[in-house]
Amino acid sequence: MTEAAPHRLWIERLRLSDFRNYASLSLDLDHRPVVLTGPNGAGKTNLLEAVSLLAPGRGLGRAPFTDMIRRGAGGGWAVNARLNCLDGLVEIGTGFTGSQETAARTVRLNGEPVRGTAVLGEHVRAVWLTPSMDGLFAGSPGERRRFLDRLIQSLDPGYRRCAGHFERAMRQRNKLLETGETATALYAGLEMQMAETGVAMAAARLDTVTRLKALAGPKESGESPFPWATLALEGLLEQRLENAAAVDVEDVYREVLAAGRNRDRAARRTLDGPHRSDLVVGHGPKAAPARSCSTGEQKALLIGLVIAHARLIKQQHGDHAPLILLDEIVAHLDEARREGLFGEIERLGAQAWMTGTDAAHFAVLGEKAQHLGIEKGGVSPQI
Repeated sequence: MTEAAPHRLWIERLRLSDFRNYASLSLDLDHRPVVLTGPNGAGKTNLLEAVSLLAPGRGLGRAPFTDMIRRGAGGGWAVNARLNCLDGLVEIGTGFTGSQETAARTVRLNGEPVRGTAVLGEHVRAVWLTPSMDGLFAGSPGERRRFLDRLIQSLDPGYRRCAGHFERAMRQRNKLLETGETATALYAGLEMQMAETGVAMAAARLDTVTRLKALAGPKESGESPFPWATLALEGLLEQRLENAAAVDVEDVYREVLAAGRNRDRAARRTLDGPHRSDLVVGHGPKAAPARSCSTGEQKALLIGLVIAHARLIKQQHGDHAPLILLDEIVAHLDEARREGLFGEIERLGAQAWMTGTDAAHFAVLGEKAQHLGIEKGGVSPQI
């Protein structure tokens, strides 16, 4: 095992029990990137999913926790890890049992149970890119909102709580709309909550996009093999915040919600707010919308954004790069871009977890990475 660099977030030990296709797995690692290669269906993505559960949220696939229980296993699943973090060694355990009354997973931090997953964001930050995200730019605004919100959560763990409060208030308002309720007093309190939390969400999105633009823009393109991106937000609150104070925008949003009750009642849902915003991405060198670019160009843009986001996390959190999870990342990259990606990861100093079916695509990394072969839920070192 090589000596670890001083400023790194990395997994030193990973243990799985009855998780997906792994009955039992034990990995001891060092700070270098981790390359997982093997045939389709061997369990490479399952390992990335397990690692993603060490961070806040529901993991990279957002799958039901019951689906993560190994087929044929009776009890449940568990993921345990020892990590080197900004504040030293941290032990994280998380799991789910079929007998749990709620759909939430349990979390333990240094052996002590904690409530929810938000606290994990104080120790672990992770970014990821999966094949399911390849259609992000051509997909629905909802997909791009979720992508942006996940970026924000890794920078500000409290954002998820704020967004949750907005969603709950909006669901309650929508129930009133569905029943045809007209009592003003019932709407007023919910709309105040929506205004406070919705404007806070929009402000966080604007701040993150502004900071990302500084790292994903043309100034960075000279050293990167990936095209620089233009970024903008389309949305009622985001546009208002560009020219007004947050407290004034809250007042405006409350007025919009109150004035729109009849229209919303007819639609049976809330039609204005941060749940309708969109992240607009462009291919900078081509001056073209990302949605109109080729599949390869969109993939390169997306990789560039994920790398820029990782840089932003590193800047904000004590020079510790996040864990980077890249599923089937090199299959459609040419040799120059593959090597460019590996160079970006090396400059970040990140423990990146990368999967692929062809070990030759990662051969250039040599001893700069830990190479593991995956087959039918088993793991073996590869030279």
